[in-house]
Order: sequence, then structure tokens, then C-alpha cells
Amino acid sequence: MTRRTILAGNWKMHKTVEESAALAASIAAALKDKPSNNSSAAHEVVVCPTYLALDRVIAELKGTSVLVGAQDMHWESQGAFTGKISGDMLRALGVTYVILGHSEQRAYFHETDETVNKKALKALAEGLKPILCVGETLEEREGGVTEKVVETQLRGAYAGISAQDALNTVVAYEPVWAIGTGRTATSQQAQEVHKFIRGLLTSFYDSETAEAVRIQYGGSMKAENAAELLAQPDVDGGLIGGAALKADTFLGIITAS
Repeated sequence: MTRRTILAGNWKMHKTVEESAALAASIAAALKDKPSNNSSAAHEVVVCPTYLALDRVIAELKGTSVLVGAQDMHWESQGAFTGKISGDMLRALGVTYVILGHSEQRAYFHETDETVNKKALKALAEGLKPILCVGETLEEREGGVTEKVVETQLRGAYAGISAQDALNTVVAYEPVWAIGTGRTATSQQAQEVHKFIRGLLTSFYDSETAEAVRIQYGGSMKAENAAELLAQPDVDGGLIGGAALKADTFLGIITAS
């Protein structure tokens, strides 16, 4: 099965609203006459700005095939949850994707496998597509428990999600030790874990579903290593951090794909 590559830029807590709009405009202009702006193109491009900039970025990208994602959401539709954003609020803006379970949410804001699952179920119910993040720390990799950690996180994330709904999810494998550290997993290391994840999805559902779900690499992808990583049979895209904060470096990855 040929899976459509998905390249998602996670802007994290960077860029003011005006800066975000300018970056989105630059990406839109560069892709305007490219094949990537065709819905039948081999890859899908997503940008994930801060909540504050979502509306402006969506406006800047109107008329292009570039989609917009949010960086998180709450599992309730409304309530006394100061500082949180609900799925229906995101959907009303025109958001398509939402990142859930990012390693920084797990490390700094007490995200758990249970809360990731609650958010994923709610996102799907709202018609959003979750990008479900899993991955191990350096200590866990050196301790030989990468597969155990990834399986626990993935099993938790997909609890109660039907095979049909799983088709509207994306998995992002984040080797935490390769995020913002300058270290990158080799293409072989990435492929090994991606293949393991696809095997887990097969055990959760069936081979047809597992073959259809896209698995992104989320550990310091850049133009210099994108082609080699994306050439791996189970690496279906990238969840891109620092390299997504400038139009030229993000476009370099898109070109390499």
C-alpha cells in the first residue's frame, strides 16, 4: 500500500501572531505553483502554530492544500478548565489535525497515556485527526526498554479506538533523546521502531488497517536527512520542530520528500 507522506511543522511556543501569519504566507507563496499544492500529491503538508495564531494562519493558507493543526486540546467540550481549548473550538476555526501526547507535554505538564487516550477519543468524535506521539528517553533506550515504552504508550493511546477511526490517526515516533539535542536517530534506528509500531497496530486491528496508518518520524528531521529517513519503508513523514520555523528550511524538507 502506498501511504501519502505527511510533513507537519510543530511551531511549539514560537512566533507572535504576526510572525506566524508571515511564515504561513511564505510557505503558501512557495507552494502555490508546486505539485505539493495538489490534493493528489504524494505528500500532505501541515503547520501547527500556537492557539493564538490559528485563526490568522488558517486565513493565510486559505486556497492552498496546506492544512493546520493545533498543538493540544482538552478532552471535554466545555467547563471550568482555565487555559484549555476544546476540540469543537478547534473544529470551528477550521483546524484539521491536533498533536496529542507530545513528549514535552508528558515531561512538563503531566500528560499520561490515559489523558492522551481521552483526548484522542474526543478529537475523533469532533472530526479532528490526532497525531499521537510516542517515544523513549535516552535512559530508556540505553536501558533496552524502547519497545516496552513505545508499546505501553501506543496501547494506551489507541484504547477504545475502532479500526475505522484508527484510519484517521497518525502516529509520531519521537525518540526523545533526538529532540532539540542535535542528535538524530539513524534511518535504520527509525525504521526499526516504525516497523515495530506497525506490527503493534496489526495486533490491535489487522494488517490492512496497520498498513494504512501513517507513522511520522519526530526526531530532528531536516533537509539533509529527510530523504534518507523517508526512504525507509515504514517512515511516512515527519513531525518537524526547529526546521519548521523558517520557510526555507521547512520547504527544504518538503522538496527532499
